[in-house]
Amino acid sequence: MRERGEAFLADVLARFRTLTWVRLVGDLVVLVGAILLDLWPGPWGDGQASGLTLVAYVAGYAVLLPLRHVLPATLMIAGAAVPFGGPAFMVVLSYTAGRRIESWVKGVVSTAATFAVVVVFWDWAARPIDLDPVYAMLILITLFGVGVALPFLVGRYLAQREALVQAMRDRELRMRGENKLMARQVRLRERSRIAQDMHDSLGHRLSLISVHAGALAMDPSLGEKQREAIGVLRSAALTGMEELRAIIGVLRAEDGPDDDPATRTVESIDSLVADARKAGVLVSLVRGGQAHPLPSRVSHAAYRVAQEGLTNASKHAPGAAVQVSVKYEPDALVVEVRNNPPRNGTPAGSPGVGLIGLTERVRVAGGILHVGALPTGGFRIAAVLPYEETALPDEPEDEQDETEAPQGIRKWAGVGSIAGATLVLAVIIGGFSVLGAQPVTEVVSQENLDRIQVGQPEDEVRELLPSGDEPLVADGELRSQASPEPPDATCVYHLTDEQSYLAKGTRVVRFCFRDGKLVEKKIHVQRNGQ
Repeated sequence: MRERGEAFLADVLARFRTLTWVRLVGDLVVLVGAILLDLWPGPWGDGQASGLTLVAYVAGYAVLLPLRHVLPATLMIAGAAVPFGGPAFMVVLSYTAGRRIESWVKGVVSTAATFAVVVVFWDWAARPIDLDPVYAMLILITLFGVGVALPFLVGRYLAQREALVQAMRDRELRMRGENKLMARQVRLRERSRIAQDMHDSLGHRLSLISVHAGALAMDPSLGEKQREAIGVLRSAALTGMEELRAIIGVLRAEDGPDDDPATRTVESIDSLVADARKAGVLVSLVRGGQAHPLPSRVSHAAYRVAQEGLTNASKHAPGAAVQVSVKYEPDALVVEVRNNPPRNGTPAGSPGVGLIGLTERVRVAGGILHVGALPTGGFRIAAVLPYEETALPDEPEDEQDETEAPQGIRKWAGVGSIAGATLVLAVIIGGFSVLGAQPVTEVVSQENLDRIQVGQPEDEVRELLPSGDEPLVADGELRSQASPEPPDATCVYHLTDEQSYLAKGTRVVRFCFRDGKLVEKKIHVQRNGQ
């Protein structure tokens, strides 16, 4: 729990450090837009707030919306229960939750919890009395799909695409580094082969020339001029051998000027940590044990372990706390670099070219390198190095684990979001189709219309007429173009089930009652737009 709290605090601090004017202006635009749409003037809001109530609502928006970056899932679930939260408010929270929640399991659970909250806080009493509960639930699901599910899936899709693009960039950089490393290894092997050939052939022959020239100079039968020429020959052979040794040294040199072991020792780790702190890394250094003299190759390898560990932590876990340990154990030097989980919650990437080269450097120094993830989600690099100089080990053959498949870019990134959005759209379209197919008002069937005749008792006629109200058509709209009603009669108006596009209006039938009997049954056409 403590580690999770520290990781959460580090994540918040890292976000504040990376805050830019562009992001700040973007969040301000989102906040103002949500307020204008939901609160004032509020074209999407259910009611118009004013006075202190409006100020309180705006303050609530100003507090809750910025927190969505830190607590995306919590704010999306809680936002469904906020009484003054409007559609724009929920769309913003859902979209941000889709962008920030990386685990699909957590995303599904958060969305399901949000739907449960929406169902609980849905105002079921506000639905029309004659609306079936099934259709009311269908309306609720449709609104949830438009206001929560679709924005969440859009945000998740965009986040997955960004992760895919970043993975492609990282892979390209890694491949470039691997190609450079392979090219460098090929050049070094060729230079080493050339140096070996020059040492074995040309060096041997120059040595023979020098030895024979020295022996020939001791011949007493030679004159001064011959002795002088032989001396020049022997001197040229010695000079050639010295130049050959220098050339061989250059060909065999593998370390550049920035890789001088004399300036990159275990004592230099202090300055390495100090430079990392200046760069903004939360790093601590722990030293233990009694210092022991180290061979140059071992000291340089220890420095490189600390350097690569800090570089790896900054690259794969920016903002996470890092600890560097240098411990002089009784029989070996242990250099360890471990970092906390990255602030975005994803595990560190697989070992790259830097760790491959570090493994070789530690091996040459006679040590062992351990690299791997920690159970808490962090990453660890540790090297055990000997105190004594060891012989150079034989170079291992290149091996490839055939059982381990190469880690490539996820080809299906974003497909789940697209499938989810398609399902939500299908539910929404299907819901609207079902709702659109439902009758909006009750009509008089042609069969009942034929059975009703003038002179029938009022009770018999009313049994054949629709008993429900007509919520979508006002009574005044039905009678506005009808002829005058009979005097002292009570009339009711109903739609007929036989309508025609050629009539350019709606067929309305009028039933008028007087003294308990039907005195008139008359049909007229209510013209559209009149």
